[in-house]
Amino acid sequence: MDKATISIADHGAIGNLETVALVDTAGTIDYLCWPCLDSASVFARLLDTETGGYFAAEPDLPGANIVQMYLPETNILLTRWMADAASVDLIDLMPVGNDADDAPSRLVRRLTCTRGSATVRVRCAPRFDYGVVGRKASVTTDGTDVSRGRFDHESGLALALHGAGSLVADGCDLTAEIHLAEGDTVSLILSNPDDVSLDTDALDAIVERDIAYWRSWSRTSRYRGRWRETVERSAMALKLLTSRKHGSIAAAATFGLPEAPGGVRNWDYRATWIRDSSFTVYALIRLGYQEEAVGFLHWAMDRAQACSKGHLGVMYALDGGEIADERKLDLRGFGGAAPIVVGNEAKDQTQHDIYGALLDATYLGSKYGEAIAHDSWVAIGRIVDQVCDTWATPDSGIWEVRGPKKHYLHSRLMSWVAIDRAVRLAQKRSLPAPLVRWSETRTAIHDDIWAQFWDDDLGRFVRAIGDAPEDKAVDGALLMMPLVRFIGATDPKWLATLKAIGEDLSDDGQVYRYRIDDGLPGQEGTFVACSFWYVECLARAGRLDEARLNFEKLLAHANHVGLFAEEIAQDGSFLGNFPQGFSHLALISAAFYLDRALDSDGPREWA
Repeated sequence: MDKATISIADHGAIGNLETVALVDTAGTIDYLCWPCLDSASVFARLLDTETGGYFAAEPDLPGANIVQMYLPETNILLTRWMADAASVDLIDLMPVGNDADDAPSRLVRRLTCTRGSATVRVRCAPRFDYGVVGRKASVTTDGTDVSRGRFDHESGLALALHGAGSLVADGCDLTAEIHLAEGDTVSLILSNPDDVSLDTDALDAIVERDIAYWRSWSRTSRYRGRWRETVERSAMALKLLTSRKHGSIAAAATFGLPEAPGGVRNWDYRATWIRDSSFTVYALIRLGYQEEAVGFLHWAMDRAQACSKGHLGVMYALDGGEIADERKLDLRGFGGAAPIVVGNEAKDQTQHDIYGALLDATYLGSKYGEAIAHDSWVAIGRIVDQVCDTWATPDSGIWEVRGPKKHYLHSRLMSWVAIDRAVRLAQKRSLPAPLVRWSETRTAIHDDIWAQFWDDDLGRFVRAIGDAPEDKAVDGALLMMPLVRFIGATDPKWLATLKAIGEDLSDDGQVYRYRIDDGLPGQEGTFVACSFWYVECLARAGRLDEARLNFEKLLAHANHVGLFAEEIAQDGSFLGNFPQGFSHLALISAAFYLDRALDSDGPREWA
């Protein structure tokens, strides 16, 4: 395989609920931040084929057919080479362990020759701190069948080779040439230098325990519909983005992957967006994963309680701290898309929609998870009061436009959601609240949306207040209107808006989030989450055949192991960071509703 032309889609993801590694279809790990998802990268060949760093383990089997899959119901990846002379399996995992396990983070790679004999060539070439070459690598032996290597860098990493073969220091890299006969198994373990020694039995136990962990988690799912494997893979992807230590949920596993080919839209998504994570809670609750949903809500309420005036940040670091300011890296970028930045300046934007997402998640969490705590309700009260004070002011909107603030319909809509869910929660749980003020403000926002964003001349809703063509356009965020129950899914005025979205934003069922000039160069792809929202809106409108066809077409665009990035380019390739939580949660929601509609006498508008 030509390493210079590998695509985003040619990867599976593995992780340990602390960080995520991407393994390409040739068995090379070319993306990993260590030890945490938001730490600096040690492998980033995906963003720079020369200086990014990688970890290759590839059999010398020219012309071999290569397949890649997950072990059933796990996040453990199997890459298999099959040739006339031999076949070799590579299992990649990052063991999760258990809550009481204080073992260090490990990346485990197990090679087994299942037929014939083969030589496997290994090169571990970490580039620390986003592409910095280490000073040197060294190798030690202890008279056993374990060869150990170490990379001399303050970040610290060690590599151990268990079984036939030995490591060789090659400058700042470690290499090995391993000869395998049928039945032979060797293991490569990347971990911290102080990791304990492991024998074969211990390694076998680690792998079996990890398989058991993932299968136990996967089988918790309540989904039994038509697309069970697809939905469960999406849930597994969301789980990979969840921090077991903190309860936060990352928007995606990566930074810097372009939203437009060769352009400047290369953002860092290794953070917890209040909006994205709250929608993820909705998907997890539907599937029965209350523990993850409650864990995030606890994390979010900690952030809310720390805000004396109820003003939450748009995003936070996974540990709840501040996101760093953007800084450019000396990486060439995927396909030459540069500059690559880490940190995210959108953290300083005003986005009114985040409160609606959070309150919707809180409402669902209280309904299906655990009752809301007193201190959390006090914090929510401050948030809702703040929404009552600011809903009529402009903001940067859901798409984080880096330009002048505007009055966006979606921001108004989600402000309405924030207050509506707070009122419902207070009434259902008999919680103290200024219900008169909240209810009156909810009505005011409702009336304002109809007065300011419904355009009689166009016969549909528009995206923003203003007379400019871009204000009069539709965008994908409008698809949330029936999904959050602001308007009936079969209301004629909504159907007119849905028709306009289909005509203006849809490309054979794939939906762009907008088609206006946003001030940045380059053409984005279709937005996967919007495309699945469109499916759900079609289903809720009673257009079930069209919804199902569009849904199946979208599923065909998943990669070989069922994962999605943020966007899909016109040629069908992936764009944006990967795997993307927003994409997978929208898939789950669409599958869940479409199943119910197909199994009933028709769509249930408020289901």
